[in-house]
Amino acid sequence: MIHKNIDEKQNNCRLDQAATFLFEDFSRSQIQKWINQGNLLVNGENLKAKDKVHTGDELALDPIFKQRVSWDEEDIPLNILHEEEDFLIINKPPGMVMHPGAGCHSGTLANALAFHFPDLKVLPRCGIVHRLDKDTSGVLVVAKNEKFRNFFVNKLQERLVYKQYEAVVVGKVIGSFSIDLPIERDSRNRIRMRVGEDGRDALSHVSLINSYGGYSHISIQIETGRTHQIRVHLSHQKLPIIGDTLYNPRNIVAKGTEKKLLDLIQSFSRQALHASTIRFPSLNRDDVNEFKADLPQDIKSLIQLM
Repeated sequence: MIHKNIDEKQNNCRLDQAATFLFEDFSRSQIQKWINQGNLLVNGENLKAKDKVHTGDELALDPIFKQRVSWDEEDIPLNILHEEEDFLIINKPPGMVMHPGAGCHSGTLANALAFHFPDLKVLPRCGIVHRLDKDTSGVLVVAKNEKFRNFFVNKLQERLVYKQYEAVVVGKVIGSFSIDLPIERDSRNRIRMRVGEDGRDALSHVSLINSYGGYSHISIQIETGRTHQIRVHLSHQKLPIIGDTLYNPRNIVAKGTEKKLLDLIQSFSRQALHASTIRFPSLNRDDVNEFKADLPQDIKSLIQLM
């Protein structure tokens, strides 16, 4: 049981607002659930979330977590780049789904996290706070507690998390440019997204790393995190990512591509997209965290043939 007292700053505030301020490790939605469940008492009594509290009132919180996932633990290897008390940094391989869902009930990152870090099962999605598409590889943050989870989600919403990707695309990129186009779900194909005026705002910044005739190795920094954002934006700009069967279904290649490279492109098993860098403010220090994941071998081999 955790005890806190209302001071003058919270005097005459709603219970849920005051409790969220005092019990800063937990979200307001979680506090509201505990109030409704009777896990948060005021002077030994149950109150409603909207009831007012006053200076001197004693709040007693019994923070009981229920396991929020029923996914099985699976002994799946994880490439852990960094670990701290509050979070993990994972280098996700291509082909790994984030968590169980329709059509995928095992073999996911969440199943692996549940095995290697059983305490994460009390957190939503086993601490997964942002996502990468199944066939996108790279650096990923996993929260190890509710406090960091809330902190990181807030930083995402405030657009204070820097995310940089690398991709190999068909087409010539010159210099740098930005793509500021809204993204919406494709009404004709619900698994696809598309650029559309009724969509949510989406902003991507593209810069050239190296050009190889009719192909380009590029860096993409995104300020928003829309579903399939990079893939949709690049496809719309006539710069489809190699291997992207959803947004480059005809497997477009550059004219004059040599046979060895052509064979590799045509057999490339996933979109050549990799989350290379993530940077975010520190929770308990006045600095920033930055983590990088090297390009995987399949993309390196693709570039070496160009």
